[in-house]
Amino acid sequence: MLKLLSKRAILPSSVHNLRNHVQRYATKQSGDFVKIVEVGPRDGLQNERKMVPTEIKVDFINRLSATGLRSIEVTSFVSPKWVPQMADNSRVFQRIEKRDGISYPVLVPNLKGLESAVAVGVKEIAVFGAASEAFSKANTNCSIEESVRNFKVVVEEAKKHGIRTRGYVSCIVGCPYEGETKPATTAHLASIMLDIGCYEVSLGDTVGVGSPRKIKRVLNELHHVSSSNMSCYALHCHDTYGQALVNIQAGLEDGVRVFDSSVAGLGGCPYAAGASGNVATEDLLYFLRGEGLETGVDFDKIVEIGDYISNELGRANHSKTALAVLAKKNRQKC
Repeated sequence: MLKLLSKRAILPSSVHNLRNHVQRYATKQSGDFVKIVEVGPRDGLQNERKMVPTEIKVDFINRLSATGLRSIEVTSFVSPKWVPQMADNSRVFQRIEKRDGISYPVLVPNLKGLESAVAVGVKEIAVFGAASEAFSKANTNCSIEESVRNFKVVVEEAKKHGIRTRGYVSCIVGCPYEGETKPATTAHLASIMLDIGCYEVSLGDTVGVGSPRKIKRVLNELHHVSSSNMSCYALHCHDTYGQALVNIQAGLEDGVRVFDSSVAGLGGCPYAAGASGNVATEDLLYFLRGEGLETGVDFDKIVEIGDYISNELGRANHSKTALAVLAKKNRQKC
């Protein structure tokens, strides 16, 4: 194991004290609130082959802002050489209607990206690392240790501008190159992100190979570095093998109350053959409602938006829930 990962980082007591009081809500059975982070405009669109016009992206995000969502990841400040779909990042961020009470985070890979984000008034960023050496090198051309040094610098610089930071850990249970990844590596990266100031860490089953047992193994490891306080973690599940919702259920059972999703199941992973998109926001909302959980998000509007963006992209809607709802509406029109 890398020297960097030779021992677990211990979170400062001040961080524990700040978050411990939040943990109580995770034990409630009814009236629980679940936060949904919509990642369609960034993680969803960036893997689409068809170039999406800036005005469509802006309209897409503005529609999402009217649904009750409280966090919408809007773009990525990366080199257009690597992600051409995000070349209009500054224009998109500047043109969207920013509503009070909604966060509009952007993905930032390095200081150059942060500089561009600061220039257009970004208030929240996301940094990322991977729990796999091979994936880290394929995705960012650096080792895990190097990626940690990189995102530490970005987070520290973001603090100077009053920008808050969310962290992503990719490949938490499996990698397309290495196979299964070690839960201890995921936990260590997550603890580093929290220790340097990330308010939340999103745990990504990037290639969708997870199952409830595997997800629970990761979450159990995280209990050791966060005093069993799961309020600072989110789950980001892809649905390649149709396991996203049961993996989310495993997260709910372990106290996780924040989940990333994408309307119409947009997304994928360019480094993993066959990896499908994120769990569809429509499917997640239907599932959570069935469990008696609150989200504050308008289900019908999300279904309409998923249908809208699928039509704009000329692609199939990958939400089973949306397809059922839309088919029912079409029958009623006849």
